[in-house]
Amino acid sequence: MSNEFYRKLVDLYAGGELPEELEAEMDTASFSDPELSHDMATLRRTVEHLRSLPEPEFTDESHQRILMKLYARGIDVKPKAPDPPQFQLYLPIQG
Repeated sequence: MSNEFYRKLVDLYAGGELPEELEAEMDTASFSDPELSHDMATLRRTVEHLRSLPEPEFTDESHQRILMKLYARGIDVKPKAPDPPQFQLYLPIQG
């Protein structure tokens, strides 16, 4: 296979998502192509580093902040879940 084909698979290689046979072929092809070898090594290290970081916390506040940014840009988003009660405004009833 051509090295152009392997370049298209570098992201799957970095994530460890390729079958062992194809990964071995890519390792062999990287010996003759220093650019491919560099991309494979650096991207795999980057993916491994990102996976080692703790997952970000996604809170209700984060959700609301993202929705407000989308609304401000004119995007009409209709979430499936209702708004959490802490973000609802309660009006006093006078009567």
